[in-house]
Amino acid sequence: MKPKNLNRRKFLGSAALASAGLLLPTHSLFAGPAIIKNWKKPNSKINGVQIGVITYSFRSMPDQSAEATLKYVVDSGVSAIELMGDPAESFAGRPENPVDRRTYYGLRRSKRDGQLTEDQEKELADLEAQSKSYAKQVAEWRKNMSLEDFIKLRKMYNDAGVTIYAFKPNAFKQNHTDAEIDWGMKAAKMLGANHVTVEHPSDDAHTARLGKFAKQNKIYMAYHGHEQQTPTFWDTALQQSDYNALNLDIGHYVAAGNDQPLQIIKDKHAHIKSMHMKDRQVPANSKGNLVWGNGDTPLKEALQLMKTKKYKFPGTIELEYEIPEGSNAVTEVQKCLAFCEKALG
Repeated sequence: MKPKNLNRRKFLGSAALASAGLLLPTHSLFAGPAIIKNWKKPNSKINGVQIGVITYSFRSMPDQSAEATLKYVVDSGVSAIELMGDPAESFAGRPENPVDRRTYYGLRRSKRDGQLTEDQEKELADLEAQSKSYAKQVAEWRKNMSLEDFIKLRKMYNDAGVTIYAFKPNAFKQNHTDAEIDWGMKAAKMLGANHVTVEHPSDDAHTARLGKFAKQNKIYMAYHGHEQQTPTFWDTALQQSDYNALNLDIGHYVAAGNDQPLQIIKDKHAHIKSMHMKDRQVPANSKGNLVWGNGDTPLKEALQLMKTKKYKFPGTIELEYEIPEGSNAVTEVQKCLAFCEKALG
């Protein structure tokens, strides 16, 4: 059964598309004629290098629906994405999350950086308890929902000129059931993705489990890393399954203190399915996450390497630096894309 707010969600989504110039009011949302024929579709494949964006980059924007997210992507000039689970599942009618995600993820980042106060620790614990309860509700919903909704979502994005190369639902952790893991991979294929992404669990038994499901579904499981990344970080997972792969984060790799960050790309390129891009500093410079071109991450050189070597994996813009006052996520992603265009020109 669809939730009560579905009609309102569809109305808001249609309004977002109409304001973006992506929807004609006299046609169905998913019908071919609904797309304005002379609409200029984005193209962020630059001299053979596909530049994408993870939709997490737009987390600060007011509307997190799939339709509004599509508008942000198109307005940014990006034609390929790593799609987070929330907008996709909300589109398909998932029950609303009672947890304030912005607060929750902010507290989690602060905890990771060792910056939580005692009161914040309590607040995070309460939010985590709410999240566990909600996770059970979502698991039940996933059992009964129709994956056909993801085909509709894929068509809407593709019609607007945006392809989905990766999917990142919250479905691949140790506490998720086999059914949920299988669901996440099947959903990704419906969306047109060739890989799913997940934070590396640092658990060899679990990467073996995920690799098994990836092989069964013929879709790659690409592991993302933060400052725990090293040149050998993915080796065990890669040995466990031909369908285990890398979602390298070159910015976090630099902040972790690894020297020769371009070497990991050269050494592991055959296993990299997508690479997150951000400009972080080395430990000696406080590991800051800065506007592109101001940190220590060799983003320009990495992009040029991808171009020269004709690597096929996309470079994924992940907007994590502080958005300047008066700007917004769409404007900043545009700036990151401009950086890529200049580097690859």
